[in-house]
Amino acid sequence: MSVSVVLFTSDLRLHDHPPLHAAVKESDEVVPLFVLDRRIEETGFAAPNRRAFLADCLRDLDAGLRERGGRLVVRAGDVAEEVGRIAAETDADDVRMSAGVSAYAHAREKRLREALESQGRRLHVHDAVVTAVPPGGVVPSGAGSDHFAVFTPYFRRWSEKSLRDPLTAPRAVRVPDGPGSLDLPARRDAGDVSPGLTEGGERAGRARFAAWRRAGLASYEELHDDMAGDATSRLSPHIHFGTVSVTELIHGARTAGGPGAEAFVRQLCWRDFHHQVLAARPTASHADYRPQHDRWRGEHDAGEEIRAWREGRTGYPVVDAAMRQLAHEGWMHNRGRLLTASFLTKTLYVDWRVGAAHFRELLVDGDVANNQLNWQWMAGTGTDSRPNRVLNPVIQGRRYDPEGAYVRRWVPELAGIQGSSVHEPWKLGPERPSSETYPEPLVDLAEGRARFAEARARS
Repeated sequence: MSVSVVLFTSDLRLHDHPPLHAAVKESDEVVPLFVLDRRIEETGFAAPNRRAFLADCLRDLDAGLRERGGRLVVRAGDVAEEVGRIAAETDADDVRMSAGVSAYAHAREKRLREALESQGRRLHVHDAVVTAVPPGGVVPSGAGSDHFAVFTPYFRRWSEKSLRDPLTAPRAVRVPDGPGSLDLPARRDAGDVSPGLTEGGERAGRARFAAWRRAGLASYEELHDDMAGDATSRLSPHIHFGTVSVTELIHGARTAGGPGAEAFVRQLCWRDFHHQVLAARPTASHADYRPQHDRWRGEHDAGEEIRAWREGRTGYPVVDAAMRQLAHEGWMHNRGRLLTASFLTKTLYVDWRVGAAHFRELLVDGDVANNQLNWQWMAGTGTDSRPNRVLNPVIQGRRYDPEGAYVRRWVPELAGIQGSSVHEPWKLGPERPSSETYPEPLVDLAEGRARFAEARARS
């Protein structure tokens, strides 16, 4: 009786899951395994919002397996030790998992491979599960570079790649009787969770995409920056946890066709782009990808300003609205992410790592590649070809929230101000809110821009 262990990581689904598909096809029995990783807990990456969403995902994954005659086995501790223990308990021939891109994922894979080889067992690592095109699957022509540092040429080459066909979910999963499991984690035990946090799990993710594909995909190109319209797919948490397959999303969008589908696929390519950058430069998770020698301010120099930014009381309404959405939902509109990051790093001239850490604490979709590299992109230390660009929150607010509906939704102190005037409440006459009701601007935009330009000139 042959047995295979399938280690789930950032791929918490049954549909289009190559490691599970291969294990079911080639082995008599399969152990679907998830390890609550002690090392991730120790790093602080397992923030409450992601722990809650993960609990939803694991419960849904277990339910899907039980419908197919199986179950999810949950263990806690060191991944290599726990997988080795399960493999020994079940006399498994091999272990299958999806490839990761971070330095941590590479170290985990190395330790796991060594542990299994010491037992005489094999580790199979499957590419193109977490991403559509694996890192290294698209590289620049000629010698001297192992990855693309600019998005547009990467997108051209990426678009030419043929993607594999999505796999169906297995009809049955036969699990050995032996291995015991911990209780599934519960959302209620996750800690201080954002009150508006969305539901996790494969069923929820697939239902969201199906509904949005019917009602929102066609208008995505036109409306994805409309902050009040909230016309994005909101699939990023599901993509991060792998409850939906990026490959399947791309096939589904391309089948629908049209400018909206093309724009959506381009956004999915941005994710693959960041993953291939991080795979090639793992230190970009904490160090400047393109060092600028900036003398960034931090908590010691700008503590009050940083606190005001975190709490959504900078005095710039669209920035504050986005920060409050983040606190309430554990998610933020993409345009808001750009605005808040630009404001912190370039208007306040605060180290991008301060902002990335705060986002990582709250974002349910906060993975290392996208969070850290998007922050670097806005800070001018990453892959942006215009590293000195500064987003003006007033101009951006009027452009992407022209009637002020997004601001009024999240900043109720300004609910009585109609139209685009809400983006500059300090310019109002008798309707101007008092400083006790809503704060004055934290910094003059021109002064902030001049400080950033001067600092860059010195670096």
